[in-house]
Amino acid sequence: MSLSTHVLDAAKGLPAAGVAVRLDRRADDGTWTALAEARTDADGRIREWGAEPGEGVHRLTFDTAGLSDFYPEVTVAFTITDPGRHHHVPLLISPFAYSTYRGS
Repeated sequence: MSLSTHVLDAAKGLPAAGVAVRLDRRADDGTWTALAEARTDADGRIREWGAEPGEGVHRLTFDTAGLSDFYPEVTVAFTITDPGRHHHVPLLISPFAYSTYRGS
């Protein structure tokens, strides 16, 4: 199982380097546990987390304060049903909007 992310600064049209991102997993009782933290590289990517997320509900919390005055952080929750597949969860952010999608 692998998980990656990519942060793009849509206002500048460039990758967002140095963005802090936390990976959490949700337990059956609804509480969240931090699994890993990392920063995006010069290409705006995090390729390795040093932790296996496994099946279940997870979230990535992006520290976007340096990219948007309106959105100081963005949290994207997602479900991993096939831990054998690669999961890519990118974030596109601009000062007043953001979007995400299931990448490959």
